Amino acid sequence: MPKMTINGVALEFENGQSIIDVALKSDIEIPHYCYHPGLSVPANCRICLAEIWQPNARTGQLELIPKLMPTCHTAAVDGMVVHTDTAKAVANQRAVMEFLLINHPVDCAVCDQAGECGLQDYSYEYGRSQSRFQEDKIKNPKKDVGPHVLLYSDRCIMCTRCVRFTKEVTETSELLVDGRGGTEMIDVFPGIALDNELSGNVVDLCPVGALLDKDFLFQQRVWYLKKTPSIDGITASGDNISIEHNEGVVYRLKPRENLAVNQWWITDEVRYGWKFVHSESRLRLPTLRSVAPAASADAAAAWQTAMDRAVDILQGGARNGRIALLVSPMLSCEDAFLLARAVLAIDPSAVLGVGPIPRSGADRTLAGGFTIHAEKAPNARGVRRVLEALAAAAPARRATAGANAVCDSDSFITALTTAGAGVALITGNYPSAWTTDALDRALATRRVVLIDTLTNRLSESAEVCLPAATWIEKAGSFENAKGRVQSFDRAISPIDFVKSEGQIALDLATRLSGAPATIYDAAQTRREMAALAGLQLFANQVHHPPLASTRSSDMSLVQL
Repeated sequence: MPKMTINGVALEFENGQSIIDVALKSDIEIPHYCYHPGLSVPANCRICLAEIWQPNARTGQLELIPKLMPTCHTAAVDGMVVHTDTAKAVANQRAVMEFLLINHPVDCAVCDQAGECGLQDYSYEYGRSQSRFQEDKIKNPKKDVGPHVLLYSDRCIMCTRCVRFTKEVTETSELLVDGRGGTEMIDVFPGIALDNELSGNVVDLCPVGALLDKDFLFQQRVWYLKKTPSIDGITASGDNISIEHNEGVVYRLKPRENLAVNQWWITDEVRYGWKFVHSESRLRLPTLRSVAPAASADAAAAWQTAMDRAVDILQGGARNGRIALLVSPMLSCEDAFLLARAVLAIDPSAVLGVGPIPRSGADRTLAGGFTIHAEKAPNARGVRRVLEALAAAAPARRATAGANAVCDSDSFITALTTAGAGVALITGNYPSAWTTDALDRALATRRVVLIDTLTNRLSESAEVCLPAATWIEKAGSFENAKGRVQSFDRAISPIDFVKSEGQIALDLATRLSGAPATIYDAAQTRREMAALAGLQLFANQVHHPPLASTRSSDMSLVQL
């Protein structure tokens, strides 16, 4: 492979890469504002300029290019030597920072971007310690540019990332550059709001505090937030996300880069669709029909009573007919495995079904390759895969004609009658109302144990209702629309006295077998799943989030 040297470090690269791309992929920092790997390269911020020595095509001798060159727009060449730390390059960096800060307001103390601001970081690393500007700063207005985004024009450094994003990725072109010189600013076209399905990404792209998220505005200082890697739990895309939270409260979701799945972006639907996690409509304690929820001090007793009743109902159903299990596509693969295994231990011929799969519109792939999926369930394929594997492994089911089949939500309703199932274990965990009139009618004459997150018609009529954790409150794995299985970690603890479906399934199994209580562990569950035919991929084909890298400060701390 061709090689080059950046600041004394020899690096290999592929033909076609730019200098800054080679550097950043090798964890060598070159300051930049306008450059982004998912967008075109305008080379207009000029802070990435470097001294470049390049081999002469005829003689092969290294020759200095007379002027500083933008590393974002200059292709890497075999034998090239690049310096961003020479006196000339450093002087340029200091000059660029000085020009950017001339009219920038001194409002870091009230800016939402403080703590993750590229201007703050580069001002410390590459700027001057004092400002030489003595005149009045130019003031530009604050603008409401869309339902999710505010624009603070006087903070903008005109990197144009946001403009290029709306032009090249979403192809909606709501944003433009208006004016020239000191009055130049980002704006929207008259009468056209920034209201596309990926509009929130411009906030992530902005390296300063010019574009701000209305939903996160003044909510939390970013240095208090903890980041937990997770997967989109709203749609079938499997987008890689970071859940940012503090003291058990989620404040925002941000995209994690994964070129094989969601590139650098997420939809607004995913970005803002987590609000049901802290909804007032969350189920918080187990309930029995005609019995009010227990006081918080009696939560353990409430779970004990509810679980005992659930076991009695399920065992009674196995004695008098068959049990039906409907596993929601919102559940993780591990939840589905543990629930189905517990039910099959009671009734090996139980009816198994996958819950309703919400859809909206049709799949759309944008210009850059990002796909917006119409399917609004994160794990329909994973749940079906697990249920089919467990069904195929049960000898009693193989002896029964048609018992191997895993029903969809419609055929499940029919199977309730044809199979003579008098008891149903139903799971929900949808972010909004999900039950249908047909399902409600079919369950009206049956004993129902419900595991769900939000109050709905079924939670009011079920004989036993057990509160479940959302995907943010547990660990597991989802299989996305392309068949990629990805794991996610728990971000916050379940609210109040809620448990994950996997833990509920383990508690049911404990009561049935009399074995010691077991604590749910996603990794251990995947190892058990991998021992089953059809689920071997859970041993070594699950994509896990990369290990978090630690970054130490280069500021010296003085004990006072």
